[in-house]
Amino acid sequence: MKTIELAVKVRDKTGKGVARKLRAAGLVPGILYGPGSEPTPLAVRLSDLKRYLYRYRDEQLLFDLTLENNGSTTKKMALVKELQYHPVTDEIIHVDFYEISMEREVEVEVPIELVGKAKGVEAGGHLQQLLQTMTVACLPGAIPDKIEVDVSDLDIGDVIHVRDLTPPEGVRYLDSPDEPIVTILEPAGEEIAAEGEEEAAAEETETTE
Repeated sequence: MKTIELAVKVRDKTGKGVARKLRAAGLVPGILYGPGSEPTPLAVRLSDLKRYLYRYRDEQLLFDLTLENNGSTTKKMALVKELQYHPVTDEIIHVDFYEISMEREVEVEVPIELVGKAKGVEAGGHLQQLLQTMTVACLPGAIPDKIEVDVSDLDIGDVIHVRDLTPPEGVRYLDSPDEPIVTILEPAGEEIAAEGEEEAAAEETETTE
């Protein structure tokens, strides 16, 4: 996990009009919240936020925030909990920061990355990834950037479930152990042929009846 230092401004005004003015000035409205603290409205420089999010898009980021408020500053550690995007321009229009303690477990979504070439694919099967992310619980410093799932031994009809994975040290998986992650489907031609045989058998049964 990478730690990013980011300066943000505490804002005392909220509302759609204020948000429009902030965006016009190159800022993004945001909020910082967490257990045991009051939500704090923020203004974040869009160029800074985009630079870090895009440069380290494949890594989990921990933000060391410096909150500037009328000449005074406060330090907070936080994760990005949610980003809102403009439906047309796809520009970031709001950011939610979740305040954390380095000594307290957090729950976060971590992307799944499949590695290796499944032997079932080499035999003509179709790989289907059923789960894109997993929910994990751990201390902030132990948050993995991704969860690798080796599919090399996966044959046609095989399935890898959450229970088949060993979590990294200090990490707990919160998804159901029976949740399927990836499977190899039969080749399309065989599926069509099987469907044709079932239909033919059904027609033959109807005829004999």
